[in-house]
Amino acid sequence: MKKSLFFGTLAAASALAGFASADTLADIKARGELLCGTNTGLTGFAAPDANGVYQGFDVAVCKAIAAAVLGDATKVRYVPTTGETRFTALASGEVDLLVRNSTWTFTRDTDLKFDFVAVNYYDGQGFMVKKDLGVSSAKELDGATVCIQTGTTTELNLADFFKANNISYTPVNVADDSEAQRQYVAGACDAYTTDASGLAATRATLPDAENHIILPEIISKEPLGPVVRHGDNNWGDIVRWTFYALVAAEELGITSANVNEIGTSTVNPEIRRILGTEGDMGAMMGLDAEWAKRAIAANGNYGEIFAANIGESTPIGLARGLNAQWTQGGLMYAPPFR
Repeated sequence: MKKSLFFGTLAAASALAGFASADTLADIKARGELLCGTNTGLTGFAAPDANGVYQGFDVAVCKAIAAAVLGDATKVRYVPTTGETRFTALASGEVDLLVRNSTWTFTRDTDLKFDFVAVNYYDGQGFMVKKDLGVSSAKELDGATVCIQTGTTTELNLADFFKANNISYTPVNVADDSEAQRQYVAGACDAYTTDASGLAATRATLPDAENHIILPEIISKEPLGPVVRHGDNNWGDIVRWTFYALVAAEELGITSANVNEIGTSTVNPEIRRILGTEGDMGAMMGLDAEWAKRAIAANGNYGEIFAANIGESTPIGLARGLNAQWTQGGLMYAPPFR
């Protein structure tokens, strides 16, 4: 049943591919608003605050793209999507892109006719349990009930992990992170499994966070990043290079504090190209010269966005790890702006 749901979602999205406009940039400019498919609510990544305004790590990417394209980081409508609805929403044109915890896989890239333009968070699937369950390893979960979101890669990874270790489990299917948290806290499942970053985000919202542990096993590779439809290469380029402008900005020392003056004060040609004081990179994508400058000014560079929303000084408490710059032993690496 789980696999039929998962592949049914893929089939529905694939059937819709090609129905949306092939000129997303023109649509966004005419609409005056970016439609960003996001999570229904994942603290630190994408969730409405007390005033109902979406905030978070993924939200910051949406804001940067809106700033680049429309000149205003606030011109974004956040469209909540679940694991089952996200790809249909993108394929049908309900959203212009997805920026949420969606894993880049072969099937999604090819069969669904989507393009994962970059990885904004390198992740892996883990497990969270209550301390009083008395386990210290996922391999000790034989016979456990496990909360799992439908329509996700985590379903298939979970089945593979338990089969490989010759242990059994009973799935408790949930639609999104909020339902998973409710079921887990209520005791409907012994463990909750999703991306390790999502587990950290969920634990941070629990009143007794210290009574929950994330087990050491990481059972998969989960490269998460912005997703667009096949067939509109220019829009894919805009999303890709807006994100990479944030990554390059961190490496090159461009910050929210100096972005307005460093473009003219520096002699570094790559900084000048990114910020539009040299060359015509914006025009190559149908944008003006200061597209990347606005994107960086919206929330800061990649490191600033990470630190402000999910970093070690936040309740989420995530270390950079694989998401550190390549110069610091991580995988974050922007192709050259030249």
